[in-house]
Amino acid sequence: MSIVLIFENKDPNPWVNALKTKLPNTKIEVYPDVKNTNDVDFAICWKPKKDVLSRFSNIKVIQSVGASIEHITSTQTIKENTQITRIVDEQLSNDMWEFLLSTVLSELKNSRSYLENQQQIIWQQQAYETINNTTISILGLGQIGGFVAEKFAQIGFNVNGWSNSEKQILNVKSYHGEEQFDAFLNQTDFLINLLPLTKKTKGILNKNTFKKLPKTASVINVGRGEHLIEDDLIQMLDAGELSSAFLDVFINEPLPKTHPFWMHRKVQITPHVASLTNVETAAEQVIENYKLFLNNKTLNNVVSLTKGY
Repeated sequence: MSIVLIFENKDPNPWVNALKTKLPNTKIEVYPDVKNTNDVDFAICWKPKKDVLSRFSNIKVIQSVGASIEHITSTQTIKENTQITRIVDEQLSNDMWEFLLSTVLSELKNSRSYLENQQQIIWQQQAYETINNTTISILGLGQIGGFVAEKFAQIGFNVNGWSNSEKQILNVKSYHGEEQFDAFLNQTDFLINLLPLTKKTKGILNKNTFKKLPKTASVINVGRGEHLIEDDLIQMLDAGELSSAFLDVFINEPLPKTHPFWMHRKVQITPHVASLTNVETAAEQVIENYKLFLNNKTLNNVVSLTKGY
C-alpha cells in the first residue's frame, strides 16, 4: 500500500514534506517516479493529465488537493469502487469572501475607472454606489457560496442566491431550479459564479444568461473557467450589454499571452488567486482521510459522482 502524488502546474514538494512528517512509515511517491504502480491505492491529485490514473490498477481513493474535483472527473475514467474526496477548509471560504468583497467595493468606488484616468492624466470625480443599494446575486450556495452570501448580507448588501434546491440563509433570498433562474438574474448588480462544474453548469455564463442581467451588471467568475463562454462575454461587453467582468479562472491556465482578455478595458483578470489551498491545513485533512481509509472507516468530504460535487 502506498500513496502517489500526481500534480500538474503545482509543486508537490511541500505536500511530500507535510505528508512524510505525519506518515513516516508510508511509501510516498511523486508521479512519474513510481516503482510499482500496483502498490498504489491512494492518489493525491491536482489537474492530472488525461487517463494517467488508468496506469494504477489498485487505486481506491482519489484525493483532490482543492475544493474542486472536476479536474479529475473530466480527465479520468473513475472505477465504480473508487472514492473521490476533496478539501473543505473554512479558511478557503473566508479567503474567497475577502477577495470578492475587495473586488465589489473596488468597482462600487470606481477604482478601475480612476486608474484609467490616472494613466491618461485626467482629474474627474465620479458618482459612486453604496453597499445598501447594491444587489449581489450568487450562483451556487454550497459551502463556499453559502458562506459568501451570508457574509455579504451581514454587512448590508442585498443578496440573492441560486441553487438546485432552496436554501435557508439569513437575509439571503433563495432562488432555485430552472424556473426561478430568470427572476434571480434580473435585479443583479454583481453576478458572482461559485457553482461546481457539472454537465449542467458548464457554459452557464453565456449570452442567454447575460441578456437577462441589467446592462449595468458586472460578472465575477471565481468558479471554473469552463463555466464561461468567453466569446459571448466579449460580445456582450463590446455591445454595452454588460458593465464589466472580473475573471479569476480560465479554461486554459496560465491564460495565453495572445488572449483578448489581457487587453480588454472592461475585463480585469487575476491568476486564479481568489482562494489558495493552505498546504499545512489541507495536508492534515488528507492524512486523516488516509488513516480512515487504512481502517476501513468512512472518509471525509466524499464527492457524489452523480451530482459532481
